[in-house]
Amino acid sequence: MWSYVLRRLLVTLPTLLAAITVCYFLMHFTPGGPFDAEVKVSDVIMANLREKYHLDEPVWKQYLYYLGNLLRGDLGSSFRFEDWSVNELVARALPVSLSIGGTAIALSLVLGIGLGIVAALRQNTVVDYAVMLLGSLGQVFPSFIVGPVLVLVFAIWLRWLPSGGWNDFAPRYMVLPVLLLTFINTAEIARVMRGSLIEVLSSNFIRTAKAKGLPMRTVVLRHAMRPALLPVASLMGPLAISVITSAVVTESIFSLPGLGKLIVNGAGNRDYTLVLGLVVLITSAAVLLNLLVDLTYAFLDPRIRYR
Repeated sequence: MWSYVLRRLLVTLPTLLAAITVCYFLMHFTPGGPFDAEVKVSDVIMANLREKYHLDEPVWKQYLYYLGNLLRGDLGSSFRFEDWSVNELVARALPVSLSIGGTAIALSLVLGIGLGIVAALRQNTVVDYAVMLLGSLGQVFPSFIVGPVLVLVFAIWLRWLPSGGWNDFAPRYMVLPVLLLTFINTAEIARVMRGSLIEVLSSNFIRTAKAKGLPMRTVVLRHAMRPALLPVASLMGPLAISVITSAVVTESIFSLPGLGKLIVNGAGNRDYTLVLGLVVLITSAAVLLNLLVDLTYAFLDPRIRYR
């Protein structure tokens, strides 16, 4: 197992390098630059700015500079946020996104798996139809529709919660964004869990367990649960990454100072180093989560062995 983990970690290095390289050259070859929107300054000041950030040198040399800094853990200085490094910007925004996304993922797992189990055990009943309706609504309505509706209902009409902002992890400000992400993720997990458990319950070994007189609770929890969770485990990797990418919409709706806001600002301002730093972070998280999904597969299904 440990040799497999080591091999997977080594394979991630070319993946990270390819993602960084493609994003780096796409950003640099796109028309425009990080200082194009600035107030008109003298040629001397612009030359000093370009020299400070090595923009006066060939692109391949700038790329080598960036890789050298990246190997030391330095994501560079932001072009647009004066006196701030990308490391500092990410360190301030990452806890916000992790708290919102992590809480939503945890709640989605508990609610989605629970609803999927109930729907599978009550197949073709009102409960099953209600869970399927929830899953359909979560798939049909995107976050940029559900988010404003939540603000309209809970912040404007009922005035129970603030419409946005961030008050240093105050729970009242976290409820609506967590509710939005939880609703979307729970719908997808519940649908997958329901279908997987129905399929497992029709297996031969489940019929054998029932024939032995085991109670349904024991059959589900001891025999059917682990194989039924395999599709859910494979879903968690992309789902966790989608929480980061959907932060662009969620954090824009609720005015949260997280990674989503940094992505929007970095892309809009052509802040090369900020965008690349976020690409490195998201790509690393994706690779790590995919590795954890593979290891979870081995834990849930003892027939799987990595050699």
